[in-house]
Amino acid sequence: MVRSAAERGVTLFDTAEGYGPYTNEGLVGEALQPIRDGVLVATKFGFDINANGETVGLSSRPGHLRKVVEASLRRLRTDHIDVLYQHRVHPDIPMEDVAGTVKELIADGKVRHFGLSEASETSICRAHAVQPVAVIQDHYSLWMREPRSPGPAKGCGSGWSPGVRSARDSSPAASLGT
Repeated sequence: MVRSAAERGVTLFDTAEGYGPYTNEGLVGEALQPIRDGVLVATKFGFDINANGETVGLSSRPGHLRKVVEASLRRLRTDHIDVLYQHRVHPDIPMEDVAGTVKELIADGKVRHFGLSEASETSICRAHAVQPVAVIQDHYSLWMREPRSPGPAKGCGSGWSPGVRSARDSSPAASLGT
């Protein structure tokens, strides 16, 4: 199904370590490995998942984040992640530490762009001051058609991505607005 979507023109695939957990990244990686250069892959970090596969809290500590990225790269069968989102803001970890760690991962070539999911204006701006935030993913539903205004994100220079995205151009970069 994932490969079929790519054959029909979908160029952005969004997953997360927490989906399954881990299972969805493996499925996406397997399906997209042969066509990886023609698509964008986004994944998310930020949960503490125990040995039983249960989400037991949040974790965006720098050391944990690096381990999550290495594991995601293996499951996704790729050498880089196009967009790495913080799935949920961790209230006990300074946003500057999270953004700084992602900045290092970008410098290492493991991540291309930094995104935030369900973040406040303050968190977005604090992160963006350390590492440009390329994409903001916000809750958006057909049942609740009142997403937060993209104004705060624009104030920090970031893009805004409601929950559903589609590429209108055959270029994967068009999905990111680059």
